[in-house]
Amino acid sequence: MKKLLEFGRKAMLYVRVLSGYEERRIRSLKLQLQQRIQSAQQKREALRKIPEQLILSEVRRMVEEMQNLNKSLEETETAINKYFEPIDKEAQTVVGMQLKKDKSRMQMMAAMYKQALYEKVEQEAAAEVNKAKAIISQRESENASTIGQEAQMR
Repeated sequence: MKKLLEFGRKAMLYVRVLSGYEERRIRSLKLQLQQRIQSAQQKREALRKIPEQLILSEVRRMVEEMQNLNKSLEETETAINKYFEPIDKEAQTVVGMQLKKDKSRMQMMAAMYKQALYEKVEQEAAAEVNKAKAIISQRESENASTIGQEAQMR
C-alpha cells in the first residue's frame, strides 16, 4: 500500500508538472520571495536613513538654539550699553574736568617753578653784588689805611 501511495504521489506530481500548475506555483512563490526581499531592503534603507535624519534634525536644533542664544546675548549687550550710556557720559565729563584741573595744576607748577628760578637767580645776583660791595669796601678800607699809614710815614 505504501508503494501505491508513493506511486500516486509521483503521478500527481507528473500531472501537475505537465499541466503547468507546479510551474505557476513555483513562479508565484518566487515572486512572493522577491517581493519580501524587496520590502526588507526598503525597510533596511529606511532604518539606515533614520539615524542620519535624527543627527541632521539634532544639528538643526542645536544651530537654532545657538542662533537664539546669540540673538539674546546681543539684545542683552545693547540693553547693558543703553543702561550704562549716561554713566559713561558722566564719567567722560568727570575725566575731562580732572584733565583740565591737572593741566591747570601743571601750568601753575611750571609758573611757580619759573618764579622760584627767577627768585634764586635774583638772590644769587644780589649775593654776588653784596659780595662784590663787601670786597670793594674792604679794599677801600685797606687802601684808606695804607694811604693813612703812608701819610703818617711821610
